[in-house]
Amino acid sequence: MTIDDPARPDAAETAETADTAPTAETAEKPETAEAPEKPASPPSRRGAWTALRPLLLRLHFTAGLLAAPFLLVAALSGLLYALSFQAEKAVYAHELSVPAGDTVLPLDRQVGLAREANPDGTVTAVWPGAEPGATTRVLMADPEAPEGTSLAVFVDPYTGEVRGQLPSYGSGGALPLRTWIDGLHRDLHLGEPGRIYSELAASWLFVLVLGGLVLWCARRRTRRRALLLPERGPKSRRRTLSWHGSVGLWAALGLLLLSATGLTWSRYAGENIGALQDGLGGATPTLSAGVEGGTGGGGGEHAGHGPGHQPAGPAPAPTADIGVDRAVAAARAAGIDSPSIAVTLPAEGRGYVVKETDKQFPLELDQVALDPADGTVLDRLSFSEHPLLAKLTRIGIDAHTGVFLGLFNQLALAALALALVLMIVWGYRMWWLRRPRRPVGRGAWGKLPVTLLLPLAATAAVVGWFVPLLGISLLVLLAAEVVLALVNRRARTR
Repeated sequence: MTIDDPARPDAAETAETADTAPTAETAEKPETAEAPEKPASPPSRRGAWTALRPLLLRLHFTAGLLAAPFLLVAALSGLLYALSFQAEKAVYAHELSVPAGDTVLPLDRQVGLAREANPDGTVTAVWPGAEPGATTRVLMADPEAPEGTSLAVFVDPYTGEVRGQLPSYGSGGALPLRTWIDGLHRDLHLGEPGRIYSELAASWLFVLVLGGLVLWCARRRTRRRALLLPERGPKSRRRTLSWHGSVGLWAALGLLLLSATGLTWSRYAGENIGALQDGLGGATPTLSAGVEGGTGGGGGEHAGHGPGHQPAGPAPAPTADIGVDRAVAAARAAGIDSPSIAVTLPAEGRGYVVKETDKQFPLELDQVALDPADGTVLDRLSFSEHPLLAKLTRIGIDAHTGVFLGLFNQLALAALALALVLMIVWGYRMWWLRRPRRPVGRGAWGKLPVTLLLPLAATAAVVGWFVPLLGISLLVLLAAEVVLALVNRRARTR
């Protein structure tokens, strides 16, 4: 992304389109007079690019001015979020880890100890430790827990000691530190207005990246190295542009993925993406955990799965409950073999749900529903049965949240966030160094031939409908351009 306003095709700008130092000869020639490295393009193609380039430059500049503050906040908060996974392990080490022992207490016993520590809570799920030395997390519905969170009671699986109680958010079990940073990144803790900020940033990010790629790759060069690597030399606007473009090229794919995955759970574009995914047969299948003609044993609200069969009329008396340990054993026998699992306790009309939670590659996300009376398998859902689009959506979201590839994923997110911050700073610096009186790109849309204007307008209308905040802000930019054009015309007339 660059917010550099292409002011005028002067000698300085012409010199910057070549990788070698400008000479007196090249500084006097206009940009179109430079000898290209490859044979000239056909006249029609060259004419189209000559007409389109000022519009791309203008759009890239104005979009940068509009979106850069939002993107800067999103990048900085995203950088904090990428680092929060390791920070969480350090801050909550007492609750998350214990010295490994020789024998592990039964899960039912650990759940009982958690209930004793918090008798007002209702146990909804159990997350056994996935590795030696990890505590068992017993999740409870608690009236004093913050809205949208469960109360996690951490139990030493070897001694039964309750190590602490913390609010736990989401399917990833984010603890207070990561939950706060996630909220900062998602909506700045402002609710719906904050969600609009994040969706606007994600909407413009892919436009800036794609436009910047086209502009950067179309620049005339005498050396291919200048496309991929920033040039050295004294500080100047040209060197800043080189760093901005080459870093943007390396980060482009990752930024596009962040934009696409960020839009999947946005307020407005996310609805359209979900409808499109469902229409293409890519809806995520759900597990049926309903129990015919009865209710499960004690538990709380069941969340995170599709609706099962709900018996009509008053619910009958609770049936027998095999317990967490036997439910886990039955799930293992049914093929749930990942060490990282979550056990959802039975709720009214629903059975046990045991699901794999290892989102690192290769993914282990199979699920099984069990009858709480005897452990009979009610339904089984394998991740391999998901449609391709559902799998890609799952992987994309997990990569965006830093869990798909573990620490490597988190470091990659941190690098992308840092690259975006630097590109924004470089863009502002280039604009400040130039500070043009009248940008050349202003009014470029009105100079496009009809053969280009109509397809571009149609494309913008379709994209703007699909990504509403992008479409609305595009209309605002276009209205501002029209007003500026009218003001300039009136000034020239006077």
